[in-house]
Amino acid sequence: MSVHESSRKGSFEKNIETRDAKASTSTLYLNFSFYKIDPKWRWLNDIGKEEAAKEFAMLIETARSKMKVETYSTMGLRKESEFMIWMISDTVEKMQILTSKIYSTVIGKYIDISELYLSAARPSAYSSSLIPSFMTDNKPMKYNVVYPFIKSREWYLLPFEDRKKMMDEHIAVGRKFPQIRLNTSYSFGLGDQDFMLAFETENLKDFQDLIVKLRETQVSRYVVKDTPMIVCVYKDVEAIIKSLG
Repeated sequence: MSVHESSRKGSFEKNIETRDAKASTSTLYLNFSFYKIDPKWRWLNDIGKEEAAKEFAMLIETARSKMKVETYSTMGLRKESEFMIWMISDTVEKMQILTSKIYSTVIGKYIDISELYLSAARPSAYSSSLIPSFMTDNKPMKYNVVYPFIKSREWYLLPFEDRKKMMDEHIAVGRKFPQIRLNTSYSFGLGDQDFMLAFETENLKDFQDLIVKLRETQVSRYVVKDTPMIVCVYKDVEAIIKSLG
């Protein structure tokens, strides 16, 4: 798990200070929007597609001056979507504005959101050293495996000391895979899931090995749901649009 202290104080880096309760003035919100393409898009002429790709790329680049936006391809990896836009912002309204502008583009007439997850950044209750990669200046890795996560109500009724002991085991397993970055965010009161997890890796086999090991920890007894697991490939948005056929 990567820990990187940012020296650049942009709109997102300032919010790293949220793990200090006294300095906390705002919260980071995360939006994972998965888009499905209408087959009619493939009938559009090549010049139209190229112009649409440039238009969409310019929109994303402009949005990046207001918040953090990363784009991923899911084509051929999930039937529900072709690409994912990951937004990280200090307000949900900025996410709504970008989504509205997406629908106003040419390609916006041919896409629809098939899955959407909302969450927020919070300090970990079990380890003060865990800083999500999205709160640093780390460049995105090749793959990002995104999935909602729900624990049973029995878990939250356990004494904190018992939960921490099991989480210490869980965290120790994760630290054996330093090549994988963990992005944990919290959906309580914001979405149907408890957490949103996003694991970044350069090698999917490494991630699979990590999941196998995590299945053997005591915390897994209290997992109600951790699907769908969606493999996302980091790509430039213009390349994503051009790949849609």
